[in-house]
Amino acid sequence: MIMMRDAKSPELKVAVARLRDRAGEVGEIRISRSVIDEVVTNGKSVLTSDAQADPRFAGGTVMLQGVRSVLAVPLGVGANVFGIIYADSPLSDARFTEDHLKVLTTLSSVAAIRVENARLTEEQMERERLEREQQVASEIQQRFLPAAAPHVEGYELQGISFPCYEIGGDYYDFIQREDGNMVVALGDVSGKGTAAALLMSSLHAAIHAQADAHDSIVSTIQAVNKYLTESIPPNRFVTLFYAELNPELGRLTFLNAGHNPPLIVHAGGTMEQLASGGLPLGIMADAEFREGRTQLLPGDVLVIYSDGVSEAVNPTGEEFGPTRLYEVVARNLDASASGIRDRIESALTKFCQGTPRPTTSRW
Repeated sequence: MIMMRDAKSPELKVAVARLRDRAGEVGEIRISRSVIDEVVTNGKSVLTSDAQADPRFAGGTVMLQGVRSVLAVPLGVGANVFGIIYADSPLSDARFTEDHLKVLTTLSSVAAIRVENARLTEEQMERERLEREQQVASEIQQRFLPAAAPHVEGYELQGISFPCYEIGGDYYDFIQREDGNMVVALGDVSGKGTAAALLMSSLHAAIHAQADAHDSIVSTIQAVNKYLTESIPPNRFVTLFYAELNPELGRLTFLNAGHNPPLIVHAGGTMEQLASGGLPLGIMADAEFREGRTQLLPGDVLVIYSDGVSEAVNPTGEEFGPTRLYEVVARNLDASASGIRDRIESALTKFCQGTPRPTTSRW
């Protein structure tokens, strides 16, 4: 008989068995716990020519079943024992010997290598399958993000996301409304990986469905929040900054639902944080939200970012923080939007000194 562990349980299960008196389905088989412990736990072979007189099996299954001779060897590679090859005989004239043990040990070594190779091959195939699926998911997710920033007369717009995983929950968008206003949104879904990416696609769909359907950003976000609360798991939520820019007047109406407060660095060097809003989305269906208003003047720079920027840490554990972000922008007010983006990226890279940082998104 061969018994092995599977990937889902530490318990040994019969992989194949053959009985002396019948072939095919063998039914329930019991073998000595002492044998299993010695072989699987301790990694040692068991050989006894007279099990009935062996004190190791006194009063156990071997005695009760009338087994005369036992032979068992571990099945594994190195210290990793994942199974057992077992044989027994009730016949006094068919006892196992050291020669039998040598043969079975050799067979076990060959079989273990074959089993391990098969397992590694299956794992490799599974990894490759997951990598292919993740690559497809990443390509699909990238299509949700703007291919390029829109052109708005009198303004420079720039958006970018650097995921630390192939897929994740960061979202940013530019949406041209029918009334001429430009919607700018940046959100962060709780969690990472595939689950966050799926919720990100739901957020994207909800915002695009509601952006032109309401007269105010409060009613827009209320509708998005109600949809998310009803459709995402209760342990998930979304932080979102949502703003509408009137390009002619420079007026910015915004709502911050639990997101990092964006910065406006004014041409004179002063800083303004945009924090008005409410709870993150997806927590309470009837949550109340409030909008804020501000004015963008020539030379002002608005930076909307996720926690991947502010919470990036250096080797000592110190966070980058919004103050350093403000300082970088304030020193580069004369640069283009893409130039400011590059300066922020450079400052983050220098600050982190190779320390892995969370997913980053910013505009």
